[in-house]
Amino acid sequence: MGTTAGGAGGALRLPGLHGYAAEFSPYWPGRVACAAAQYYGMAGCGTLAVLEQNEAGIVVLKSFDWNDGLFDVTWSENNEHVLITCSGDGSLQIWDTAKTKGPLQVYKEHTLEAYSVDWSQTRGEQLVVSGSWDQTAKLWDPAVGKSLCTFKGHEGVIYSTIWSPHIPGCFASASGDQTLRIWDVKAPGVKLVIPAHQAEILSCDWCKYDENLLVTGAVDCSLKGWDLRNVRQPVFVLLGHTYAIRRVKFSPFHATLLASCSYDFTVRFWDFSKPNPLLETVEHHTEFTCGLDLSLHSRGQV
Repeated sequence: MGTTAGGAGGALRLPGLHGYAAEFSPYWPGRVACAAAQYYGMAGCGTLAVLEQNEAGIVVLKSFDWNDGLFDVTWSENNEHVLITCSGDGSLQIWDTAKTKGPLQVYKEHTLEAYSVDWSQTRGEQLVVSGSWDQTAKLWDPAVGKSLCTFKGHEGVIYSTIWSPHIPGCFASASGDQTLRIWDVKAPGVKLVIPAHQAEILSCDWCKYDENLLVTGAVDCSLKGWDLRNVRQPVFVLLGHTYAIRRVKFSPFHATLLASCSYDFTVRFWDFSKPNPLLETVEHHTEFTCGLDLSLHSRGQV
C-alpha cells in the first residue's frame, strides 16, 4: 500500500466545492465519481463530478449540478453510465453520464438531509439503500418511482448505510445514536443493534472476505471491528486519528487491510492483524477529509 502516497497520485481542485464522497467506478479503471457541496454543505448547491486519471493527470469527464449539496454517490451495478447521488434536500438523484442534461429521476421522500446511498453488491438484485438525518433508511428499486419500504429504529441521524457484499438483502447502518444496526430487507424490524461506540458513528463498512465482520468509525477517533456472531466486545480497536473519523473502507484485495479518513485532514492505512496496525498516515489534504475509496482494478490506488 506504500505506493498510495507516492508519485502515482494526482490532485484536482474543484474551486468552491467541498468533497463528501469519492467512489471508484466498478467498470472503468481510473474513473471516480465525487459528490461535493458548496459552503461545507450548510448552504448552496452541489455537484457530481466524474473524474478520470489519464497521462495528463486527473480530468473532469462530466459534471452535473444540483440545487442542494450532494453528500454521497454510488455507481449502478448494472449500467456503467448510471450513478445515484443523495442531497441535503432529502432527495436522491439518478444521473446518466451518457446524457448531458439533468437527472433521469429524482426521488424525494426523506424529510431531512439524505446522507448516504449505496447500490447492492450481491448478484441478482438491483436495490439501493439510502440513509437520512430523518433517522430512517429507505429501500429503492431504481426501476420503481417510489421507495419499496422504510426502516425505522435509529434514534439519531443516520450517517452511513452499506450493503453486505455477501448476504443478499442485508445492509448495515451507522448513526448518531451511537449504534451500528444490521437489517434484512425481507424482515420489517432491525435484525441486530450493536452499541458500538460512546459517540456518534459516522461510517461503517463490511469486510470483503468475511461476511460476519464490519468496521465502524466514530467521533471518538476510533475504528472498531465487530464480529456479528459475538458483538459484546470489538474484535479490534484502531487508535491514531486525532479528530472524528469520517469514512472507513475495507480493502477489496486484503482481508485485514482498511483505510480511513478524518476531520484531522489525514488518510490512514491499517492492518488489524498486525501488532502495530497503523501502516501509513497520508497528510496530503489541507481540509477535512470526508470521502475515500479503494480501487477494485488496481491494488495500490486510493
